[in-house]
Amino acid sequence: MSPLPWNAELAGRLDRHVLASPSLAGNPLGDPAERPLLVYVPPGYDDDPERRYPSVYVLQGYTGHVGMWPNRSAFRQPFPEAADALFAAGDAPPCIVVYVDAWTAYGGSQFVDSPGTGRYHTYLCEDVVPFVDASYRTLPDPAHRGVQGKSSGGFGAMITPMLRPDLFGGMATHAGDCLYELLYIPEFAKSARHLRDYEGSIQRWWEDFQGRVAFTKAGDESLLMTLGVAACFSAGEDGTPVLPFEPHSGQLREDVWERWLEWDPVRMVPAHADALGGLRAIWIDAGKSDDWYLDLGAEAFRDALAKVGVDDVRFELFEGTHSRIEYRYPLSLAFLAERLSP
Repeated sequence: MSPLPWNAELAGRLDRHVLASPSLAGNPLGDPAERPLLVYVPPGYDDDPERRYPSVYVLQGYTGHVGMWPNRSAFRQPFPEAADALFAAGDAPPCIVVYVDAWTAYGGSQFVDSPGTGRYHTYLCEDVVPFVDASYRTLPDPAHRGVQGKSSGGFGAMITPMLRPDLFGGMATHAGDCLYELLYIPEFAKSARHLRDYEGSIQRWWEDFQGRVAFTKAGDESLLMTLGVAACFSAGEDGTPVLPFEPHSGQLREDVWERWLEWDPVRMVPAHADALGGLRAIWIDAGKSDDWYLDLGAEAFRDALAKVGVDDVRFELFEGTHSRIEYRYPLSLAFLAERLSP
C-alpha cells in the first residue's frame, strides 16, 4: 500500500517544544538561542507511567532544520511517520526519538563548538539531552542513548559518541562526512573557480548571496558548504571563517587544512578507540554512487574501527546516491532500538 500524500495519524505522539539554550545565547552569528525541538513518544507511552525507554537523537544534514522532518514527497513517508509505523507494527522495541535543530545562518553547525558559529556540541549534550531526560521517562544512561543522522548529521552521529561516551552508547551514520581528501578537496577546486566572479573573496560572495534569492547562481551550493564548514572547523579567534585553500588557485593551505583533518572521523578513531569500543551499537551505510564519495568514506571509517579492534559493526553499501536515502533511517532506528533496549 502506497503512503498517503497527506498527513497520517500517528499511533504514538510527536511533541513540539521550544528550548531556550544557554549554550547558544550570544552566538557569533546572532542565530536564535531558542530552538524548536521535536520529541516522539511511542505507542503505549502514556499507558504505563512506570516504564522507561531508550532514546535516539536524530541530526539533520547540512542546510537541514527540524521543520523539514514532516516534509512529504511522492510515495515516501516522512521519517517521523515511518518511525511511528515501525513501532506501531512492533518491528522494533519502543523508544523515544528526539529531532534536534542545529541550523545556523550558514546553513549548519556540524554539531561542533566553534568561534565561527557557536557552541552546538555543548547545546546538544548539555542543553537538549538534560531537557529530554527531565521531561520524559528515558533510561538516562549512555547504554540506552543513541544518535543517528545523514551526511553532516551522520558526521555528528560519528563524532558525538567519540567525544561524549558518558552520554551516548550507540550511533548510526548514513553517508556521514568523512575521508576529507575525497569529500572536500574536489569542492575546493569548484569553489576556487566560482570565486573568480568575486575576486577571490568568499565574503563578497556571501554578501551577494544574502541579497538575492538563494541558489540562483551556479556556485552557491559549493560556496555555502565551503564557507559554512570553514566557520565550523577553521574560524579565527574573532569568528571569521578561514578557507583551507588559496582562493585564486585552490592550493591547500596546509596549516588550515590540518584543522579540518582533525575533525575527520576516520582520523579521529585512534584517539577515541576506548570510547568506540564501549559502544553497544554502530551502524554505517552509504549509497554505492554517493555524490561526495562517502561510500568510500564509510569503508575507510569501518576499516579504521577494525584497526582499533572494533568489529561489531553493521555495515552496508546499497544501490543509490547521496539523495533520497531517507528510507534507510527506519532501518538503523530499529537496529539502535534493539541494541539500546534493556
